[in-house]
Amino acid sequence: MSQTYPIFESCLIGGEWVGAGAGSVIPVRNPWDGRQIGTVPDAGRAETRAAIAAADAALGPWKAMTAAERSQLMLRLADLMLAEKESLGRLLTLEQGKPLSEAVGEVAFGAAYVRWFAEEAKRVYGDIIPSPWRGRRILVTREPVGVVGAITPWNFPNSMIARKLGAALAAGCTMVIKPASQTPFSALAVGDLALKAGLPAGVVNIVTGKAAEIAAEMCENPRLRKISFTGSTEVGRRLAAQASAHLKRTSMELGGNAPFVVFDDADIEAAVNGAMVSKFRNSGQTCVCTNRFLVQSGIHDAFVARFSKAIGELKLGNGLEPGVAQGPLIDESAVLKVEAHVADALGKGAILVRGGRRSSLGGSLYEPTLVTGANSQMLVAGDETFGPLAAVFRFETEAEAIALANATEYGLAAYLYTRDLARAFRVSEALEYGLVGVNEGLITTEAAPFGGYKDSGFGKEGSKYGVEDYVNMKYTCLGGLG
Repeated sequence: MSQTYPIFESCLIGGEWVGAGAGSVIPVRNPWDGRQIGTVPDAGRAETRAAIAAADAALGPWKAMTAAERSQLMLRLADLMLAEKESLGRLLTLEQGKPLSEAVGEVAFGAAYVRWFAEEAKRVYGDIIPSPWRGRRILVTREPVGVVGAITPWNFPNSMIARKLGAALAAGCTMVIKPASQTPFSALAVGDLALKAGLPAGVVNIVTGKAAEIAAEMCENPRLRKISFTGSTEVGRRLAAQASAHLKRTSMELGGNAPFVVFDDADIEAAVNGAMVSKFRNSGQTCVCTNRFLVQSGIHDAFVARFSKAIGELKLGNGLEPGVAQGPLIDESAVLKVEAHVADALGKGAILVRGGRRSSLGGSLYEPTLVTGANSQMLVAGDETFGPLAAVFRFETEAEAIALANATEYGLAAYLYTRDLARAFRVSEALEYGLVGVNEGLITTEAAPFGGYKDSGFGKEGSKYGVEDYVNMKYTCLGGLG
């Protein structure tokens, strides 16, 4: 059996492992059984200020490296992540709860982001613009924005860091990372690997602890020039407002309420397979997972029957056990939210097809749940459930499906299934979402831009566009050449 990656119970600041000044700690628990697996410092403003200072001190030498030199160090980090993917995956499952196969896959995905941006580091191109003046040249270059603050969530504690860190490092920025208090050990492990890969001290800093204090220091400290946040829309709004007072660059990857549209002409087996991965990956705790299934009347009953059968085959349990496809939710509050959404739906006329209760296995396990007869008055129609509830809405026409799909403040991800090529283009272009999957339920890749519309935020992560959020564009007019 693979070993678990060592647990680091300190902040990483300037290449050193340090505790919080006050000595207070935060317990980290396994969501499967509630067992404490370690503690991390309950750090605040002082530690964040020190981390920003360390990142600022490391910025000059880091951005002075050639792109090829930075790329080589990043490739070493990616290689180390892959070499340790089994041990890192076990650590991730211990603190987050997802099945081990998903956890190992996430680590590999995180390494893919680092590797992608290691290559992109050598492609941060500029331009020479034809000059309107004789004897002058117009040069456009891209320079690192500076020290970056990253605030990351608990649902993907490795890959969410990797895609921010990869882009920042490629651009020549240094970073201060604040991981979620539920899942800090995966972040600290990445910090350890960064040191082992040879990244200079201070290039990667990790501070655990008080979210409000850490975020406030990031927003107010003039040495930090950009904040990248992944989390809820509510928190994102507050953070963007705080950062705007000091004109910080920000990128926000926020909440979602993804529709999954199934038309009468869809391949029903493909649609069910896509529905399973889109809804129940990470127990429904993903920002791009389906929140609403919109199914056309002609295929509705057949889809529900096959979907229900597939849901019934999911194995629940401890994520470290072989064959487990769904682990526990992150904590009790997550379970309470799912219970509230299920109760609300049933109270407003939904029909329970499967699940609808906590698992008899205990803890924060909740049975994969399927309801039909969903309508726009239910909480699930407007609020992100973030759990294993699949709510099916019936529709009649294409226009109705588009209207239902867009009837939300969110605009992160959407999915549609059809065999009609013209419809695929019409509907995907009409959907007000940053990511659209046509006949596919899992579409995230390091090669494509990830980011939403409307209240799902702004900015792109991944792909060649992902570096743009970490660079400033400079225009230089070079005269005296006549």
